[in-house]
Amino acid sequence: MRNKEAAARHHRLIYLLNVAQRRLQRWMAAQPQNEVTPAQAGLLFILGKQDGVLMGEAGAALDMGPAGISGLVDRSAAARLVERRADREDGRAWRVWLTPKGRTVLTQAKTDAAQINAALTDGFTSAEIDIVARWLTSIQDKFPRPSDD
Repeated sequence: MRNKEAAARHHRLIYLLNVAQRRLQRWMAAQPQNEVTPAQAGLLFILGKQDGVLMGEAGAALDMGPAGISGLVDRSAAARLVERRADREDGRAWRVWLTPKGRTVLTQAKTDAAQINAALTDGFTSAEIDIVARWLTSIQDKFPRPSDD
C-alpha cells in the first residue's frame, strides 16, 4: 500500500487533472470557430442523441444540479440553440429541444470534438487511452455526486 501512496503523491494527480481540465477548457473557449461553450456543446450532444429530454435528465447526464442546468438551458435558449417546452404529461416538468440553429451548431461541435479527441490521443496507443478512460470513469464511481445537488 505504501508504494501506491508514494506513487500517487509523486504523480500529483489532482494537480495534473485540474491543470489539464483548465487548459483544455480555455483552449476550447478561445477557438474562433466555436459558437458554443463546452457546456453548451455537451447539452447539444445529449439532445442530438435524444431530443426533447427532461431538464433533470439533461442535468444528470452533464453532472449538473437543477440550478446549473437551468442556467445552461437559459443561455442556450437565448443563443437560439435550444427551446424549452412544458412536458405534455407533467405541467411542472420541462423538456429541451434542439432548434434548427442548434442542429447546425451540433454538427460543427461533433467535428470539433473529433479533432480535439484526436489531438488528446495523439502519441498514445488505444490500450493506453483505454486505461486513461477507465481511470477517469472510475473517479465518478469513487467520488459520486452528492444527491442534494
